[in-house]
Amino acid sequence: MQVPEKIIAGGLIFTVLFLASCSWQMNQSPELNSVPEAEISPTPNIPKPPGAKPDAELQKRFEQIAAEAKGKVGVYAMLIETGDAAGLNSDQHFPMQSVYKLPISMAVMQQAEAEKLNLDEKVGVNKNDFVSPGQYSPIRDKYPDGTELSVKDLIRYAVSESDGTASDVLMNLAGGASKVQLYLTSIDVKDINIANSEKEMAQDWQVQYDNWATPEAAVSLLLKMRDWSEWRAGADEPQEWLTKFMAESTPGAKRLKGMLPHGTVVAHKTGTSGSRNGITAATNDIGVIALPNGKHIAIAVFVSDSPTDEKIREGVIAKIAKAAYDKWSR
Repeated sequence: MQVPEKIIAGGLIFTVLFLASCSWQMNQSPELNSVPEAEISPTPNIPKPPGAKPDAELQKRFEQIAAEAKGKVGVYAMLIETGDAAGLNSDQHFPMQSVYKLPISMAVMQQAEAEKLNLDEKVGVNKNDFVSPGQYSPIRDKYPDGTELSVKDLIRYAVSESDGTASDVLMNLAGGASKVQLYLTSIDVKDINIANSEKEMAQDWQVQYDNWATPEAAVSLLLKMRDWSEWRAGADEPQEWLTKFMAESTPGAKRLKGMLPHGTVVAHKTGTSGSRNGITAATNDIGVIALPNGKHIAIAVFVSDSPTDEKIREGVIAKIAKAAYDKWSR
């Protein structure tokens, strides 16, 4: 995997906040055309930072922690400023669940940057758009008869609150799963597969495994979002919204953030499946952690097909993040 020094995500450079506690209210937009293939220009490849090397000690620690999950665990962690990295099963496929709401939202933001849609326009969200009662959707619960929301608000619901209805509406705005996949190709992110909607995942247990990513690819996606070395406080601008929504995300407080020092800023996106026959298919978290030394860790942790309870699964993610934090914050 190539490690970039400067990353540009589909024409978006996100200048981000070092304040994890901003509140955001917004409204959303109507259905618009997706970007034609010819109009999506690929992001250039950027050379790997000098001195980048695998960290064998940290990898060994990941292996020890992962054993607690009694399932399949995938990890990739990188110190962005140096390219130093450690992984575990980092090139294997893991079901993303709601992690996939991040690339969907990135594809929509790219279309807004290309002026193919307006983030402030309203989109109708009808009962037919709602995910099933067993799936998480604050929009459905708050507006049982339907509503209109801006594209900006839909992105906030999808990223900050992991709303399944918002995700499916955004995927439709992007032009469907194939167009989101085309967006990933355009920014040279490989080994992420987006095939199905939230509704479709609810209909068949196996379908969730069709929406997969490798931990390395998930980190690559994070790196494409912005130059994280410039992740500092800034104004409320469209270029900042996506990473701010990630920093304000409410689910997964006991995952990447769970064992980090109080006040550590983490921009992240979780993913969680249900359980069947005592097995939980996915307990995930990917994100960027701001270190006190001014550097940043991009990290993806996927816990799949685990028979353990939520406390243990989330604890595995938290311990892995803490191990990386302790090693690279020195």
